[in-house]
Amino acid sequence: MKKALQRTVQVLSLILFIFLLVQGKVQLWMGIFFASVLLSLLFSRFYCGWLCPINTILRPIAYGKKKLKIKSLKTPAFFRNGVVRILMLLGFLAMMVVVFRTGKKLPVLPALVLLGVALSLFFEEELWHHWLCPYGTILSLPARAGRKSMVINPSLCTNCTRCAKVCPSGAIVKEEKHRIIKNECLVCHECERVCTKGAISYK
Repeated sequence: MKKALQRTVQVLSLILFIFLLVQGKVQLWMGIFFASVLLSLLFSRFYCGWLCPINTILRPIAYGKKKLKIKSLKTPAFFRNGVVRILMLLGFLAMMVVVFRTGKKLPVLPALVLLGVALSLFFEEELWHHWLCPYGTILSLPARAGRKSMVINPSLCTNCTRCAKVCPSGAIVKEEKHRIIKNECLVCHECERVCTKGAISYK
């Protein structure tokens, strides 16, 4: 039931994004995004798992690669130091400032969609979700204080690694027991769905 609801919300959000894009009113989508930034103080990065058009497009790509047994390339090591992530964010913010100050309609959002899709055709999703997406980087800041988030009950966790294998953002790490890094979690519920022990929930 939850999965069906989530997929419905994702598809409707994608349709709305495309409609606003075609109508030349994509700034309205940015209003939705910035509202989500504020709401992430309560619900963590729910925008990523439920509303983001890029993530919605990536879902069938990930499914197709899995079915066809196409292996994804690992995230290159030089992306993992965070410098590229910061540069991506600064570049995105600079372009948005230009758009709002000059009124020029630069295809910033469509370009990000194409970049996310292109990279995910060859690399694991973590490269985009965790290290490159400027939306995700912005959301990861207030999400640190999110009241609700995906959590793993250590008393139920058996360290089977199922959750870590399906996490698209690499937000699940193994310590004594597996743990979800709250501000990097997309709230996509993929980990919850594969957990056979009922150890993962959103609360």
